[in-house]
Amino acid sequence: MNGIRRNLRLFSFSLLVLPLLAGGFAYREALPGYRYQFPRDHFEHEDFRTEWWYYTGNVTDVNGKRFGFELVFFREGEHHDTANASAWAVQDIYLAHAALTDAGGKQFWYDQRLNRAGPGIAGASFEKQRIWNGNWSAQWNGENQTLDAVTGHFHFHLDLHPSKPFAIEGEDGVSQKAEGPGRASHYVSFTRLEVSGTINSSRVKGSAWMDHEWFTEQLAGDQVGWDWFSVQLDNRTELMLFELRRKDGSIDPYSSGTFVDAQGRAVHLRRDDFTLRPLVKWHAYPIEWSVKIPSLSIDVTAKAVLPDQELRGTTNYWEGAVDYSGTHRGVGYLEMTGYDRPVHF
Repeated sequence: MNGIRRNLRLFSFSLLVLPLLAGGFAYREALPGYRYQFPRDHFEHEDFRTEWWYYTGNVTDVNGKRFGFELVFFREGEHHDTANASAWAVQDIYLAHAALTDAGGKQFWYDQRLNRAGPGIAGASFEKQRIWNGNWSAQWNGENQTLDAVTGHFHFHLDLHPSKPFAIEGEDGVSQKAEGPGRASHYVSFTRLEVSGTINSSRVKGSAWMDHEWFTEQLAGDQVGWDWFSVQLDNRTELMLFELRRKDGSIDPYSSGTFVDAQGRAVHLRRDDFTLRPLVKWHAYPIEWSVKIPSLSIDVTAKAVLPDQELRGTTNYWEGAVDYSGTHRGVGYLEMTGYDRPVHF
């Protein structure tokens, strides 16, 4: 989930291809009291096992054609064998996903790639101010970021400029996901990024969201997946909400969220502060939801701009562009995991 985004995020693939620990290396846990240091914390944290940088956005071209885009970089620690000096030694594995939604044309494309760092093939580097996997990259210049991705079906070059300060999600430095020490992540969001650039050579403008999380373990054994919402409302406020689903069908009390006001101030939301209710399904996935936050007088419906925005691979998940309407209007993204099989960390 993004949030767990993200925000959480999809590294169940790693359980199939990588050992969790090797060579006796012990990863750090995400614990309360973490002291963030920026800009350093925008980049790699190799002392934590799992990390992701998650970009999603909604843009239109000069003719009003609507696109949703996604570019995600994952890092998964395999082991740290300092005795092996080879550039091809597997220390970290890097996965990346790119996706494009053409709302008017009712098309959805996605691609992925998996690489070791090798001699610069993939990585994340504070020194280089860059996160990359092959020719897919997020290049930073201060807090401005430039995204590049080329696939067989689409390509984009997008410049992102934050119009608000980034928000630190959760409380006391962690976004808690389950009972117990370390069942959490360190989690930072840019909730309002102004976008300009090109998609398939067409000029586009719009807004984007970026989540960055790092952790070693998050989910508990009875949690099977999550539903994550990013919300950018027309009144210049934003919401991040996620709920964690249990095996018995109940919602975990560690589900939470954040409200960011028009001035950029972030307020933590607990599970009891909001309700998320599925309304309409496409196959197993709810693609229309009721979202209510009584204390903020928010009562909106989230509706997918295209029903089929499922990314299919080792683990399938749905992530796509949505519209919000009701007491407020806006755009955002919705991520749903664990509907085909439980997600594990």
